[in-house]
Amino acid sequence: MSDPARLLIVHHTPSPATAELLAEVRAGATDPEITGVDVVVRAALAATASDLLAADAVLLGTPANFGYMSGALKHFLDQVFYVCGEDTRGLPYGLWVHGGSDTSGATRSVTAVAGALSWTAAAAPVEVTGAPDASARAACRELGAVVAATVMPDG
Repeated sequence: MSDPARLLIVHHTPSPATAELLAEVRAGATDPEITGVDVVVRAALAATASDLLAADAVLLGTPANFGYMSGALKHFLDQVFYVCGEDTRGLPYGLWVHGGSDTSGATRSVTAVAGALSWTAAAAPVEVTGAPDASARAACRELGAVVAATVMPDG
């Protein structure tokens, strides 16, 4: 039997809305139909290069703050960029962003860093504005499931 794959979820969830979306992403990633994947959840300010190097995929979650990703997620990406860059090329990733009215700048900033790291998008980013509704919650749940399924070991 092989070791389970590892999905790292790195998030900054300072509001009830972002915490709600994290819960949905996590629920999708830990769906009972997805087997052989250990899900590790770390706050962006607590996540380390070691966490990322041990991961087979990563999910990133952030609020949109003044047209950019959160400072906490930026800190995580800054600390791992040179340390993990070569070792994480091709890493599957997913992203969810929550904003009051616009998420485009935050999404663009994260995808630019992911591109510079040569990570591979496992799914389109999920962008949620305003209070999360059923559609937003379902999209985040699906994002978690898709990225987890991407690294699920074969039968």
